[in-house]
Amino acid sequence: MRVDRFRFKFPWRGRASLLLSAAAAAALTATAASTSCESASLAADGIIRSSRAISTIAFVVADYKYYLRGLPRDSEDYLFKLSEVHLRSAKKLLKLCEANGGFYVKAGQFVSSLRQVPEEYTSTLSCLQDKATPYNFADIKVVIEKNLGRDLSTLFLAFDEQPIAAASIAQVHHGVLNNMQEVAIKVQYPGLEQRMKIDIMTMAILSKSISKVFPEFRFERVLRQFQQTMSLELDFLQEANNSQRVATYFRKNKAVKVPIVFRDLTTPQVLTMEFCYGQKVDDLDYLQEVGINPAKVAKTLMELFAEMIFVHGFVHGDPHPGNILVSSQGNGRFNLVLLDHGIYRELDEEFRVDYCQLWRALIMLDSRKIQDLGEKFGVGKYSKYFPVIFTGRTIESKSALGVQMSKEERNHLKDELRYLRLEDITSFMDSLPPDFLVILRTDGLLRSIIGKLGVGRHVRLLAYAKHALYGVEKQHGSKGAYLV
Repeated sequence: MRVDRFRFKFPWRGRASLLLSAAAAAALTATAASTSCESASLAADGIIRSSRAISTIAFVVADYKYYLRGLPRDSEDYLFKLSEVHLRSAKKLLKLCEANGGFYVKAGQFVSSLRQVPEEYTSTLSCLQDKATPYNFADIKVVIEKNLGRDLSTLFLAFDEQPIAAASIAQVHHGVLNNMQEVAIKVQYPGLEQRMKIDIMTMAILSKSISKVFPEFRFERVLRQFQQTMSLELDFLQEANNSQRVATYFRKNKAVKVPIVFRDLTTPQVLTMEFCYGQKVDDLDYLQEVGINPAKVAKTLMELFAEMIFVHGFVHGDPHPGNILVSSQGNGRFNLVLLDHGIYRELDEEFRVDYCQLWRALIMLDSRKIQDLGEKFGVGKYSKYFPVIFTGRTIESKSALGVQMSKEERNHLKDELRYLRLEDITSFMDSLPPDFLVILRTDGLLRSIIGKLGVGRHVRLLAYAKHALYGVEKQHGSKGAYLV
């Protein structure tokens, strides 16, 4: 369900500017307070970043408010212009994220993976997955030596100063240990925790301001989720624990590879792991070059994540293509290398079982069971949209799993969604358990990957359906093939 057809209510004219002015003052105060324990350059950087964010959001709010003013909410002209302002605003936010970098890039990535935001935002901000400028090696060397307590030359036989990958909070270097073991060293950028405090405070103030200008939006919950996610991702020891745990789950699966972590060379800011060769999971040119069938890659990928969700209840929260490599094993064989284990969600056991039951009901189109589970999940009448969200069928559909909706079904659904208000979708998302929101985000990223691989949705649906049944068997103590 998209929000491009939802209705906006604009408060009195001066409210946005007053709130944004207050946000600016508070952001600058928070930054100034940090100068007592941080360098002047960090304080100046914080002021610049906060001011840039505030001015961008002010322009976005004004654009929505005045470009759509006076247009009937259900008119075609309104819907067309709403799409235009969505796209303009998304481009402004993209420029903001690129200019500020760091946590703004992570925030943009986070937003681009949310199912409840307009398509103009998800498509525009999705390119941030590949946007990161590496740090100077001299700064990275200081972080490594400070954390590991030894000179780089004594730790590694060889160390490539040029990073092989750079993300928004860390970059990765290739190295060779003294025993000739090839390793990848993930190093957190210096001063990151201090920047996060400033950036999160600025985002919090802005989100409250926007929520008062647009009451239908409730950004605070999204920001809380983002802040929790970032706190987890900044602790590389937690990432090491997650990596080892998921490696245990898939130790008998030859199609899945989780790099070994070297604990003696790992700290909260430095993570040293086995170096694995491969290319991004959606690199079709590479797959063709080495003779790997994209459909088999998609099937393996969906089986991997379906097992995480339905059987183990321990879910990788950031499965974008850069975190999943395909490594050729020759003759068309391959394994998937799973990277970046900083963000995981351990599902509540009761929720895991209910989610398995939901998928079984979706497969059978058991409308009564779907509605009962909807009540349990707290979404009430909105449970009728579960089949649409997950399987592309309406709750009244008679078509088989994976079959497209009929023209009549599509028209009926289109008419129904046309009159949904933003309050409806916001109420629906706010009612869902936190575990559900994590799964929706992960599922959205997986859908994007298998779409790029050119595979139909039946691959995803079949993997989920099968593992949902395995997950129910686990509840009953059955020892299926996937319970290791």
